[in-house]
Amino acid sequence: MTASIVDTLRVLRINGDASHYIEDSIVKESPLTIIFNGEELVTLLCSPQHLDYLAIGYLVSEGLLKQKGDIKRLLTDDRRGVVRVDTAGGSQGETAKLTFKRLITSGCGWGSSVYSMGEVPISRITSSVSIAPSQVLTLMKNFQQRCTTFKITGGVHAAALCDKNEILAFHEDIGRHNAIDKVLGQCFLEDITTAEPLLLTSGRVSSEVVLKTTRRGISILISKSAPTDLAVKLAQDLGITLVGFVRGQRMNVYANEWRVNTNERPGD
Repeated sequence: MTASIVDTLRVLRINGDASHYIEDSIVKESPLTIIFNGEELVTLLCSPQHLDYLAIGYLVSEGLLKQKGDIKRLLTDDRRGVVRVDTAGGSQGETAKLTFKRLITSGCGWGSSVYSMGEVPISRITSSVSIAPSQVLTLMKNFQQRCTTFKITGGVHAAALCDKNEILAFHEDIGRHNAIDKVLGQCFLEDITTAEPLLLTSGRVSSEVVLKTTRRGISILISKSAPTDLAVKLAQDLGITLVGFVRGQRMNVYANEWRVNTNERPGD
């Protein structure tokens, strides 16, 4: 699996006063164009693997796909980097209006957009699921052990959908948003569901990551990195438990900490 998204390159390695050439592993980067209901919607730069999951996950997390049964046709051209998705009764004009309202920036998704609850038509998460800190640490340990492409190249992010005890879907990609969308797309297409879903990510948690999480009804978002202030505000307002800086034996709970049960034992 890793070979399809990793290449080798001859590079000059310099260490102090010494230098020599080595064969180094480097992650591949390719464009993916999503054509939705006959309209070129967006081009994403991504790791060239599981393009169907990425396209569907992007559409789901943008609120453009609601149910698997809405998909009339799904065609993937891996060589050209194109995925075509047609839905029953799809509206091109409405699609363009929804997608291009926001400012796209390098890696940050929403850029300088100002958050307003009136602009976010998403229901607040009310799930009563809880998790013990020890379970968070175990999941993160297992998550990091699966980050094989990162270990080889140091050039990708990872994301996973889990329950409290195991990882249900896992993907790596050069983009942290892409990795999440691949996970969401796989779960959407393959009917991977759980009554107590958690989302793990290796990257910084921005406001868009919180919105992706909320749109899929996921109540707990966990990262080994930091959140932004807007992500914390969104998580508080939308009922998401946001956990960051999960490293070693420590973590920070930024929002809705009541779901992190410090009195709960693993297996409860």
